[in-house]
Amino acid sequence: MGNRPFNINTFIGCEKSYDESDVVLFGVPFDGTTSFRPGTRFAMQAIRNDSFGLETYSPYLNKDIEDVGIYDGGDLELPFGNTKKVLDEILAYSQEVLRDNKKFLMVGGEHLVSLSTIKAAYEKYPNLHVIHIDAHTDLRDDYLGEKLSHASVIRRSHDFLGDGRIFQFGIRSGMKEEFEWAKEHTYLERFSLDTLQEKIQELTDVPVYITIDLDVLDPGVFPGTGTPEPGGITYRELLEAIKQFQSLNQIVAADIVELSPQYDPSGASTAMACKTVREMLLTLAD
Repeated sequence: MGNRPFNINTFIGCEKSYDESDVVLFGVPFDGTTSFRPGTRFAMQAIRNDSFGLETYSPYLNKDIEDVGIYDGGDLELPFGNTKKVLDEILAYSQEVLRDNKKFLMVGGEHLVSLSTIKAAYEKYPNLHVIHIDAHTDLRDDYLGEKLSHASVIRRSHDFLGDGRIFQFGIRSGMKEEFEWAKEHTYLERFSLDTLQEKIQELTDVPVYITIDLDVLDPGVFPGTGTPEPGGITYRELLEAIKQFQSLNQIVAADIVELSPQYDPSGASTAMACKTVREMLLTLAD
């Protein structure tokens, strides 16, 4: 092959143009409502740089990024100190991608940013269902009086999705009131992903949005996150969940959030995030 230049500001293998791509990757560097340890705004750039330690081929899915059309749109430029405007700009970009009949993988950033991408998907697909993999319920009506918070993103999504549309897995932290509220309004599996395959079978033929908060992973293997929660799943379990997603016929968009690379100087957390991005890109490009 000889020497050839490559752009380290693009996720490995995602050098196709926007027009020739079916899937758009973009980053959202925002952590303005982080309640414990900030730093998720740096996630996507760390992921792009470290992606060149990956192969473009996934032996888990037997697919290669170089065989599909994926465009890396870079990071959105977002204002500081105005959460509502940030959400509006994320919404506008997501709407544009979906209007062009493409799918997207958004990489945060903290979890609140998913509110806009889920809303954009819901506007195009009114029968949208959400698979939410996370350590935390994210079902507070407000956090310290603020309704727009990473602790309330799924509750705000329920505001327009309604009952029977949200399926939560791996949940092991939240207020008692959140767990009680979930009994009436969402499907919530505590601690594990054991019923994921069963629920995927129920969602085979409806539009699905997947949101993965990486703090679902046990901090013993994934310490690079802002709100580490002991008792989590292994990375092998997360990979198995992504393999199960292949049974879904209408995954319309997805996101991966809450990597804070600076809290894991070993780089292991960023490496896991990179691989998760690769597997989800190939899942969307199916």
